[in-house]
This record gives sequence, structure tokens and C-alpha cells, in this order.
Amino acid sequence: MGKVQSFEDLIVWQESQNLAVSVYKVTKSFPADEQFGLTSQIRRASSSISANIAEGFGRRSQKDKQHFYTMAYGSLLEVKNFLYLTKRLEYLEDKSFELLIDQCMKCQKLIIASKNSLSK
Repeated sequence: MGKVQSFEDLIVWQESQNLAVSVYKVTKSFPADEQFGLTSQIRRASSSISANIAEGFGRRSQKDKQHFYTMAYGSLLEVKNFLYLTKRLEYLEDKSFELLIDQCMKCQKLIIASKNSLSK
């Protein structure tokens, strides 16, 4: 792969976008009374992951870049928390839950690797 020219070239950004799209799709089937509760919270958190990665890409200092990866990581953990909650509330089927958790784990590894690469 060539030199990264924009945040769109980052695998970590691409995968976090994929996660957000998956979250938006599965939350369409959540109960209507969760629209301004859990549905809104998990969607906001999932979209914040890639947004923080994109914003961090535009920062000049390594410290600023790391800060935004830290923020993205926090949003990712928030999504995971909400996924466990939605599973316990029986809003998600086992297969959907497992696929989303797998996507989260992939993003988690990529965010950690990206943040660590800034330290070198």
C-alpha cells in the first residue's frame, strides 16, 4: 500500500465506518421507545469512532493525534458496553451480536496499533 494521503486511506477509519453502518442497520429494529435512548446513544458513539480518527488525522502533533485515538477508543468501548446491554435486553439476536462484537474487536486492535505506531 502506498503512502497514506488522507484519513479515508486509513484501514482503522474504514473499519470504524463499517462498524457504524452495521450499528445503524441493526438499531433500526430496536423498539420505538428506545429511539431517544439506547438507539440514539449507540449510534452517536459508533459514529464518533471514525469522526475522532478523521479529526486526529488532521492534527499536527503526535500528542494531539494520540488524544483523538484515545477518544475513538473510548467511543468504541462505549459501543461495546451498549451492545452487551442490548443483548441482555434481547434487542439483538445472537448472530448479530457476535458479528458486531467481532467488528468491535477488529476496530479495537486497529486503534491500539494505530495509537502505538504514533509512539515510535
